Amino acid sequence: MHTSNLPPFFDGRPLPPLQDILAGVHVVEIPMRVKFRGVTSRQSALIHGPAGWAEFAAFMEYGAEEASAWLAAAVEAAWLGYPEPRRTEVPVNATMPAVAAHEVPGVLANYEGEIHEIKIKVAESGQGVDEDIARVAAVRAALPQARLKVDANMGWNHDQAVDALVRMAEFDLVYAEQPVSTAEGLARVREELRRRGVGTLIAADESVRKAADPLRVAQLGAADVLVVKAAPLGGVRRAREVVRAAGLPAVVSSALETSVGIRAGVALAASLDELPFGCGLDTVSLMAADTAAPSLRSRDGVIQVRDVAADEDLLGTWAASPQVTAWWRRRIEECYRVLSDA
Repeated sequence: MHTSNLPPFFDGRPLPPLQDILAGVHVVEIPMRVKFRGVTSRQSALIHGPAGWAEFAAFMEYGAEEASAWLAAAVEAAWLGYPEPRRTEVPVNATMPAVAAHEVPGVLANYEGEIHEIKIKVAESGQGVDEDIARVAAVRAALPQARLKVDANMGWNHDQAVDALVRMAEFDLVYAEQPVSTAEGLARVREELRRRGVGTLIAADESVRKAADPLRVAQLGAADVLVVKAAPLGGVRRAREVVRAAGLPAVVSSALETSVGIRAGVALAASLDELPFGCGLDTVSLMAADTAAPSLRSRDGVIQVRDVAADEDLLGTWAASPQVTAWWRRRIEECYRVLSDA
């Protein structure tokens, strides 16, 4: 992502040599407890540098241009470290994948302590609005006091989004995340909901992290809340600048990383002036294993801000095959070339 609205990568410092990055790479593949975003196992590259451990986990379908920002974020973490935190703990939401309603209690059982806020995945391919509503209803029944949010990941068109969110208004949603694909579409959905008397806030995710100009959402007045992820925006420092420039309330979310990658999101959340909503950083529970011990997970709705290091035994246990490892090393080389030309 190359835009004049953001500062240069790494505070303007040069990239470390490629061979230094590759020297600290460990590729892992970890199964998921439940399918999430269509993913049943998560591959990623753990990178060790002078400032500590980092994770490069760009989704496999992303090309080098898009994935290069994720590599920049990992290099920032491993070579520069994180900004000073403003808080010692970060409020988080639980996450409910697009499971059948009867599976909701089993997913909730993976979380420790009380759940204050939960984000529910909706608009999954092959599912309908009735299934989404049944899932939201099951979560509301199990957590009558919790704040509920839904995330459609651009899965609806305008009419579907309006219909679903009008029907879901009875559950008192805090916000709906990325109900449609474009910033302009978000603005139209938001306007139509208000016209119908539905006060559900609109949050922008993909319209920020996948956009050539991540500030366009704010400029259009298309959303009430900004969802930011450190890795797709090129690191904690660049993501902080997006939040500052947008002037909207922000939620920090994960990109389905292990605890090493979650540490970057926690660092971003801990560095922001305000956190009015729980962050989507408690996703390690969706995985069957981790790369760090103990895992960076919540208890009673908060994650403690602390350093995280990859565990050598776990890296060995979950080491990817030689073929997968070679693919990720080539991917790092391709992304490095993009960053070198930036």
